[in-house]
Amino acid sequence: MFRSTRKPVMTLDLPADGPTARATTRPAIETRSIDYVPDDERHGKVSAQGPFWFVGNFQPFTLALGFVGPAMGLSLLWSIVAGLAGIAFGTLFMAFHATQGPVLGLPQMIQSRAQFGYRGVLLPLIGTLFTFVGFNVVDIVIIKSGLQSIFGWNPAVVAVAMSVIAAALAIFGHDLLHRAFKVLFWISLPLWLILTIGILAGSVHGSLGPAGPGGFTLVAFLVQFSVAASYNITYAPYVSDYSRYLPRDTRPSSIIASVFLGAAASPAWLIPVGAFLATYLGASDALSGINDGGNQVISGLGSVLAVVATLVLVATMGLNAYSGMLTVVTAIDSVRQISPTRRLRVITILVLTVVWLALSLALTDATESLNTALLIMLYLLVPWTAVNLTDYFFVRRGHYVIADLFTPAGVYGRWPWRGIGAFLIGIAAEIPFMDLPFFVGPAASAMGEVDIAFVVGLVVSGGAYVLFTRTQDLSAETRLLTGHPELSDPASTGEIRTEIAAEEHSMEENS
Repeated sequence: MFRSTRKPVMTLDLPADGPTARATTRPAIETRSIDYVPDDERHGKVSAQGPFWFVGNFQPFTLALGFVGPAMGLSLLWSIVAGLAGIAFGTLFMAFHATQGPVLGLPQMIQSRAQFGYRGVLLPLIGTLFTFVGFNVVDIVIIKSGLQSIFGWNPAVVAVAMSVIAAALAIFGHDLLHRAFKVLFWISLPLWLILTIGILAGSVHGSLGPAGPGGFTLVAFLVQFSVAASYNITYAPYVSDYSRYLPRDTRPSSIIASVFLGAAASPAWLIPVGAFLATYLGASDALSGINDGGNQVISGLGSVLAVVATLVLVATMGLNAYSGMLTVVTAIDSVRQISPTRRLRVITILVLTVVWLALSLALTDATESLNTALLIMLYLLVPWTAVNLTDYFFVRRGHYVIADLFTPAGVYGRWPWRGIGAFLIGIAAEIPFMDLPFFVGPAASAMGEVDIAFVVGLVVSGGAYVLFTRTQDLSAETRLLTGHPELSDPASTGEIRTEIAAEEHSMEENS
């Protein structure tokens, strides 16, 4: 192998006052994007991950998940049970991705080159990018329609203002997003507590919604379960984007527990509230439901909570914009190697902002169509997460030649058939179980149009990848990691690329 004589990668030049100086003088606008985060730039506490993801789900989109069961005739109790079970199932997969950030120091989708290859990673990148942009389009539709209904605010002005705030959060980057979520956590928590206590105390009154008290049907139960489960699974492509700055020695069990509890707790709180509002107030618009219910508890509470919930949703849009930027930069780099500069970060975020803003203004009444598109993206993301987690925990067990993730000539190749094959087989297995407005698979039809396609995709893709990798020879990677440990802890991806290019050029001249 051409790197058998590789010299140690140049180490990072640290400031004169020690390795922690850089962490205390971090720039206001983040400089890193898809590149490796060295140890001297690691910071943060694992305990902050719980509140961070708690707030990420503490918003109107989550509340609206509770509307699904009652709308299908499911009782309040069964809607809550199905929602809680689904959230617990989906969050489990999301939480396990969080361990990859501290260990590898890389954004989520860059890591996927180990399974899908330097070029092959473009396949899951398409699904992740569409999801990030699609979520922001839906979020803007929710915000502008809700605030117009409550306050009569101009939808176009609201859309532009909220998009600018979200873009600013993404541009300043990782640290500002964490700080903003921490502030929103303490602002939101008491307001939601008051509303919830008011509901439990019987202060929120209303007649039964159009569906009546509801009952139990297996179809409605499974639909509510699937919607809740898929919700946090869609966080999988970017969860380690926000844990990659944590110290390398972060305990996997600690970060898994913190992310799981945070990401599951807020939906476990808001889905029952949403189910109550849908059952007894006939709520179908999240912000309007918050406003109506809150104002019954305390005059003005609903209006304040609607505004705060909007700000949380906008902050979540900042997450989507930030991870969308990482996805775009990864895709560009997979086609043509680039330097991940701050300027590129900013330009990419601005372009994404223009795209989602234009779509949200043009598709005023297209929420149902957008939700359908996001469901399709879920079908693409689930096989990816199955392959990625299987590789990390059962095949390579967290040991990667990080330097080779930044070159098409590395040990992971350009188009490895195992990861891509398992991914495509999983998608194919999902098709009979899909339930879409324009297509219902034969298996879904036989089950009363219950959509369990994502569960099938998880099992089939993960199983196929395990089967395919049984014959995979990892000895080349093992030799590299044993002989050149600096390759799993590179100081600078720029130096790595320069060195690899020089070695390849030298080989060509000698051949």
